[in-house]
Amino acid sequence: MSKKSILALMLAILLPLTGYFLVKYYSKDAVQMPGKYFEPDSVIVKEKNGKTTTDTIWHKVKNIHFVNQLGKHTSLDDLHGKVLVIDFFFSRCPSLCPGLALRMKRLQDSFKQNDSIVQFISITVDPLHDSVPQLRKFADRFNANHDTWWFVTGDKKEIYDFALNELKAGLADTEVDTAFIHTPYFFLLDSNRIVRGYYDGFDSVKQAKLVRDIPLLMLERDKKAPSLFRDFIPLLPVIFFGIGIVFIMAVIFTRKKNRENKK
Repeated sequence: MSKKSILALMLAILLPLTGYFLVKYYSKDAVQMPGKYFEPDSVIVKEKNGKTTTDTIWHKVKNIHFVNQLGKHTSLDDLHGKVLVIDFFFSRCPSLCPGLALRMKRLQDSFKQNDSIVQFISITVDPLHDSVPQLRKFADRFNANHDTWWFVTGDKKEIYDFALNELKAGLADTEVDTAFIHTPYFFLLDSNRIVRGYYDGFDSVKQAKLVRDIPLLMLERDKKAPSLFRDFIPLLPVIFFGIGIVFIMAVIFTRKKNRENKK
């Protein structure tokens, strides 16, 4: 084999391999995904082929039933596969809640072209007063899209239990009044209903981060879900090596055949 053939072969193998490892190295931390908040429910230790692995089971927010501003009975289970943005309000609130609703409206407008990926939910903490007509009036005040932004009511005990024990509102906002929840925070849940962040609705920097984090969660895949591309990547070095071997064998066979023809 000539020196030119050897050089061409080395380039054919090394360039793709080099590109693969460079992309893998520099892209692994290129996207900062939203973290998983609060302590995991449990950690499972598994033994397989002599190796110990751990599988963290993060706290998944339980299902809860509501009635929305259209009088429709709904639940979190109805929103399977969607990212959720949740806040708490009451319609008689003179300042904090209207301001928070204006910011939720901006979020809704930010995803107007991709409204199938996210659901906005404003939960009343005053269900005795906030009837369905009152919720509808408040929603219309902010031109809410009734399909993608729910204003909901339900059983007060269940709502407060959901806020404090499922979303951990007291950890997100240490000043929250557990007797009457009145917090400016938005809670972000991924499609598996795991809390991935909480954001002060009156902090423009936090709001900008929330706008970035919502689509990131939609791009995130379950590591346990099958992915042909993910399984294919570790095989790339082997594939390139195999291509190199085939190339070498082809060159050797061609040169051998040329010698036989000359004889």
